[in-house]
Formats: sequence, C-alpha cells, structure tokens
Amino acid sequence: MPSLISKIIFYTKQIINITLFSFCALYGVVVSIVLKIIGKPRYAQWATARCWYYVIGWVLGLRVKLINEHILKESSPCIFVSNHQSSLDIFMIGRAFPPGCTVTSKKSLKYVPFLGWFMYLSDTLFLDRKNRTSSVQTLNKGLAKVVNEKRSLWIFAEGTRSKTTELTMLPFKKGAFYLASEGKIPIVPVVFSNTSTIMNDKLKIFNRGEIIVKVLDPIPTVNITTKEQIDELSVKVRDLMVKELKENVGYSIPTSVDTSLPKEYLEWKKAKSAATISATKSNSPVNSEATSIEENETTSLLRK
Repeated sequence: MPSLISKIIFYTKQIINITLFSFCALYGVVVSIVLKIIGKPRYAQWATARCWYYVIGWVLGLRVKLINEHILKESSPCIFVSNHQSSLDIFMIGRAFPPGCTVTSKKSLKYVPFLGWFMYLSDTLFLDRKNRTSSVQTLNKGLAKVVNEKRSLWIFAEGTRSKTTELTMLPFKKGAFYLASEGKIPIVPVVFSNTSTIMNDKLKIFNRGEIIVKVLDPIPTVNITTKEQIDELSVKVRDLMVKELKENVGYSIPTSVDTSLPKEYLEWKKAKSAATISATKSNSPVNSEATSIEENETTSLLRK
C-alpha cells in the first residue's frame, strides 16, 4: 500500500507531466502548421517528439539510453514495433523517433485538445477500433505513404498498455506484420525497458531515472506471404523482444527513489546481484588456483 507521501509526490509529478505534455502538444500544433507552409510536414512529429523528450526529461529528471541508434537511421522504409507500458512511452519515443516517421493512434485521441489537434495536423493515422474496415483502409493509406516516400511507421504491437511490473509483454496484434508483409518492408523491433520502476499508476510510483531503449536488427518480410507465416512472424518477433527484455534490457534504472519500487524489480535486482557475485568468485585468482590444484590431484590419482 503506497504511503501518503508517495501518493502526494506521485500526483504532483503527474500534474507536472500532463501540463508539460499539453505544452509540448501545443508547440506541436504551431510546428505542424509552419512545416506544412514551408513544405516539410513529414518532420512535424519528429520535432514535437524531441520537444517532449528534452522538456519532460529535464524537468522530471528522466533520460533515455538509446542502444543501436544507427539502425533507426538506416532502416527506412520500415515498420518499428515496440512494447507499450504507460504514458512514458511517448517520452521514450521522443528520444528514438527518427525524422519522417509517423505513428498510429486510436481515433478518440483526435478530439483531445492540443494533442488531438497536433496529431491531426501532423498526419497521424487514426484507427477506429469499432470499425475494422475503416482501420484497414487507414493503414493501407499509411503503408502507401511509407513505401512511396521512404518513410517509417511506429506501431505499439501490443495494441494497449500492459502496465506490467514484470519482464514480459502482452500478445502482439497482427496489424503491423500484415502491413510489413504487404509492403515487403522490414520489421524493426524496439525494446523498451520495464518502466514500472520509474512510473506506475497502480503502485503510485514516479521516480527519476534512466530508461533503456534497444533497437534490434531489421527482420525481412519479403518471403512472408500467407496468414500462417504472418502469425508465426508476430510470435517470433514477440519472443525475440521478450528474450531481449529478460536477458539484457531489464528494468529502467531509478536514480532517485522518490516514491517506492515494485517488488518484482527488487527480486530481479537481488537475483542479478547474486549472479554477479557468483561469477566474480568463480573467476577470482584464488578460486582458479584451487581449481588448478584440484585438477593436478585428480591427474595424479589417475596416474596411480
């Protein structure tokens, strides 16, 4: 149960976060209009994403460690797929979002003041979850733009926020993989570290810290043609991303615990520390010498 102080800190930071988010969205409205006028509308989302990253990061004490950034710049046209956890995902995208990239969003956000205006002006692909035909048409239109203009599309493959405190992901939706197969463009997996150590609504967590974003190698879709192959691809990509999350990316690193931490993270950290200590002991000179003596004794016994 979160303490009263933790709740106060959490809600205060959330108010600041939402205020800054709205300010950056309003900035995005202005930028989108200006870039349309000068004939460079494709950079509106990138410019606004950078604003989100620098402003929110500076005020709330957050930063992103981006691994394999070169892949972001070398892969277009492509479809980026990432895991989806909380509103912090937009902050992380702010650091990783390449120029010319665009995103998909649920249609209801179109009517949110500032944010919806910016998204509409910057050509976001709005999907109506209640109307599959309309969503398919929107995605096909977006795919044509991605392929013809050599751009990229960013999709949260889980389809909704997982809000998990564990190193896992929800099952992936198939939309991104159908699009990639249709356009014969690669899927580029992007793994976000678990951010429940930085922000979690249920546990009232909001700490400062470093979030890890790792871009994985592009996965070609040229030979993916059937529904079965697309299903297999979505499972393969999810398994690959979960494996990377568990083995390498892990949890975001809190640099200051202003509220609390999830128990799953504490258990993971404890297990990781124990494994490190064990590995250090096994590689120590004393241990190596003992192993060498043991081997010599065994050899002597065998000779006898």
